[in-house]
Amino acid sequence: MQNGFVESFNGRMRDELLNETMFRTMAHARDLIQAWADDYNEERPHSALGYQTPKAFAERLFTATGSSAAPEESSAQQPVAQPAPIGVSTQRALIPSG
Repeated sequence: MQNGFVESFNGRMRDELLNETMFRTMAHARDLIQAWADDYNEERPHSALGYQTPKAFAERLFTATGSSAAPEESSAQQPVAQPAPIGVSTQRALIPSG
């Protein structure tokens, strides 16, 4: 067990969603998982957060830079990593197949 928060989330998701649901298609799985995650983050209060939802907790939390920790509302997905620095090639190398 490396991270108690992650392990707790994984256990809840497994018990409340994955073990209870028969997914018909990949799209169906994505829809149900998104609905469950939205409920988990926006509707369900968590005792570890003073009985606030994670979304409400993040809106009140400020980072060391003074900006809000809550993600900005946007239809665009947030980047996973910063763009490559200038001069660093982002071209992928071809891998020969046999």
